[in-house]
Amino acid sequence: MMAKSIHPGAKSALLAASAMIALGTAQQAAAQQAEEAKPTEIIVTGFRASLNSALGVKKATAAAVDVIKAEDIAEFPDLNLAESLQRIPGVAINRVNGEGRNVSVRGLGADYTRVRINGMEAIGTTGGTDNSGGVNRGRGFDFNIFSSDLFNSLAVRKSASADVEEGSLGATVDMQTARPFDFKKPTATFSAQGSYNDLSRKTTPRLSALVTTSNDDQTFGVLMSVSYEARRLKEEGANITRWTYGGFNGGFNTASTLPGYTTSQINSANLYHPRIPGLVSYDINQKRLGASASIQWRPGERTLVGLDGLFSYLDGTRAESQFQAISFSRSGTGKPQTVIRNGTVDGQGNLISGTFDNVDLRTQARYDVLRTTFYNLTANLEHSFSDRLKFTGLVGYSKSAFTNPIQTTVTLDAANTGNFFYDFSTRFPTIRPGVDIANAANFAFNTGTSEVRIRPQTVDNAFGTAKGALEWKANDVLKVKAGLDWRRFTYGSTEKRRLAGETVVNTLNATQIAAATRVFSGFGRGLAVPAGTPTAWVVPDLNAFASLYGIYSDPAYAVGGIENATARGSYITVREDDTGIWGMTEFNLGDRDIPLRGDIGLRYVRTKQYSTGYASQGANINLVDASRSYSRLLPSANLVYDITRALLVRAGAAKTLARAGISSLTPGGSLSVSGGSRTFSSGNPDLRPTESTNLDLSLEYYPARGAIYSVAYFQKNISSFAQTLSTSVPFSSLGLPASLLTGTTASASDVFIASTPVNSKGGMLRGFEVNMQQPFTFLRGIGKNFGVLGNFTYVTSNIEYLTSANGSTSVIAPLVGLSKYAANGTLYYEDKKFSVRGSVAYRSKYLTAVPGTEGQSWNGTNRTINVDAQVTYAPSEKLKFSLEMINLTDALNDQYVDATNRLNVLTHSGRQFNLGAKYTF
Repeated sequence: MMAKSIHPGAKSALLAASAMIALGTAQQAAAQQAEEAKPTEIIVTGFRASLNSALGVKKATAAAVDVIKAEDIAEFPDLNLAESLQRIPGVAINRVNGEGRNVSVRGLGADYTRVRINGMEAIGTTGGTDNSGGVNRGRGFDFNIFSSDLFNSLAVRKSASADVEEGSLGATVDMQTARPFDFKKPTATFSAQGSYNDLSRKTTPRLSALVTTSNDDQTFGVLMSVSYEARRLKEEGANITRWTYGGFNGGFNTASTLPGYTTSQINSANLYHPRIPGLVSYDINQKRLGASASIQWRPGERTLVGLDGLFSYLDGTRAESQFQAISFSRSGTGKPQTVIRNGTVDGQGNLISGTFDNVDLRTQARYDVLRTTFYNLTANLEHSFSDRLKFTGLVGYSKSAFTNPIQTTVTLDAANTGNFFYDFSTRFPTIRPGVDIANAANFAFNTGTSEVRIRPQTVDNAFGTAKGALEWKANDVLKVKAGLDWRRFTYGSTEKRRLAGETVVNTLNATQIAAATRVFSGFGRGLAVPAGTPTAWVVPDLNAFASLYGIYSDPAYAVGGIENATARGSYITVREDDTGIWGMTEFNLGDRDIPLRGDIGLRYVRTKQYSTGYASQGANINLVDASRSYSRLLPSANLVYDITRALLVRAGAAKTLARAGISSLTPGGSLSVSGGSRTFSSGNPDLRPTESTNLDLSLEYYPARGAIYSVAYFQKNISSFAQTLSTSVPFSSLGLPASLLTGTTASASDVFIASTPVNSKGGMLRGFEVNMQQPFTFLRGIGKNFGVLGNFTYVTSNIEYLTSANGSTSVIAPLVGLSKYAANGTLYYEDKKFSVRGSVAYRSKYLTAVPGTEGQSWNGTNRTINVDAQVTYAPSEKLKFSLEMINLTDALNDQYVDATNRLNVLTHSGRQFNLGAKYTF
């Protein structure tokens, strides 16, 4: 039955794996036989040893699990754990400011991937730029809050088993900090690095230390580690804020002329233009402090008690300098006054170049303070009542507190400028203003058009966990396990905004503007910036605006929370209680001359959710709440058939679920008017969990120590899929009181993008992975020190997305966050003193929103290729020098909208070089 469902691509992969096995060289077989014949153990250390250890775990586990061990993490040239995880087959990452933030496993994004730290679930939250998703308000884990130095191992569990808590469709990622009994003797390690970014041209420190000791009989041990890192980065490029159609926000002025087009055709739904063509530069400072501690105690031979703690503090600032042609997105005095003088339309209906008059220009400065405090504390107990009966238990608590105490934006405007030109015929566009935008005299700061945005906000996530399990060894073949687990997850978010409205400002004259502005310069280094595109422009000096014009002290700029119409929608709370009861059997028939092992289990889970938010009830906005509960039965099975000692077949089947995005469960809504952007988002407390029936099949060949050739096929039948539906409607159709627009530049006739999460039908996801790992130990001389790792993943899906609010229309498209192709490879050399590695990670394009806004098919991110390298030299066993080179090709962050690949964002963040030393004693 299973073979009939295999995708044709998977059949090809299975044939390829068979060919690889058949082509296993005689040298590999001889090396394996020679190794097995040796009476003494060969001790391998370093990178190669960590790979061997990880493969040992993978081979012995019944479920589909991939592991990275401590040396592996420390030795890969990675900034954080997300970048370490991308080396695993089927794992892809997305980056923010050049650093990995979230992971996707087998095409399923961060919201479908659970993360456990020291055995308990956790969520870590940070804030990103607007074009990278902003503040994380979902269930996805932000890995950039941690340094990889704090962790001892990572495991990615791709198939489900009853003893692992539900909540994931893609995978469960287990992150384990170091413990004292992991070390055979007292150990102390110290490392120091200097980190240099070639775009910011700044050098910053990276420091870490680990100290551990245990008594001689290893009945008591203590470990402590600490890591500190400072980073200075830049990210800059083009930021278009999507594309829109000619008739959006009132259409162009009727005096517009475009060869071959009438005025009505210009202002139709068939002609598209960039919504806010602009340029942006981010200047980022980050300080990341982490610490872990662990105590292990054996009060008796049958008992082990452990206490693990983890702390991380990410403190950052981000200064933004931006230039925009906001006229194309501004209703009223903006787009309806803008005149097209000439232009070119391509074959896909895109106004890719043009000259315009009466264009409103804007420059803005924004400053964010971004802080995340994360801590996790777990206590665990293992006790064997006898040789056959064992108890394991864990209690824990974790919390992620994100604060954005300062988020301030000030804009300057130049209204109705002439001779503005843009050209999108090249990927990086030409954007040429008709006035000198580096001259403050050409800009105004007027109430009604210019803005002062002050938006401090917070997001808190917390988990409490308690679980226990009994394991009974019936005989040498069978084990029976049963357990109970309970988790409480709480979420809360807040935001403040200006009470008077963000366009209500104290108008300044030219002299006052000159006293509170500066010229931002140096834009575009390392980018292919076309001639004429500015590399400098005037921006507000936020410190001067604060000291001279009191934007933090003048009552005209006062902020409010719940009393503010546009802020109260961010006041959301969610409480979720999950209770699971499970039972499973583990068996190994190897001693009965049947090479079959595995597990079969059943999990019952009950979920209770309670959420609050602010919603419109007639002419009033009130705090409302919602509650519900549901339960599911989740069977699972994993089987391994050991054909030979080196060759095995692995199969798994399970039902899984992932709960809806946490902030999506609010019964309230949130209105936002920001510049030319008008949005309304609402929650849906009735969102069903996304459920999937999964099948996994793999063939794995281990021809020699540290080597693997494998192919895996996977299939997920996804039902009750939760999507975000975005529609464009006039404010007057939203059913909201007109008073919400007081103090904004929006009117009741303006078109708002209304977004709400809804349940849709889902669809099928299929794919395969090919994985190989080969040390060249069968070669002679220097060749035996080389090795290679490589993997390739192919995933396809057909998901049904609703495109209308009443559900009458839909579209079939790939799953959001799914890259059809992903691959990475590493070539390494390692001897007693030298180690050299080069790594390449590839991810094909993926979608970020379906359907897209303003009539476009979807939003997405184009392919990425990241190249990293590392060189180390160890003059002794205790001392090691290293040079890490990250993002050597300075990969672009290339985001697009629509199937026609219209440019949305194109930025880069430079290359990173880390030079340092590590000493162990």
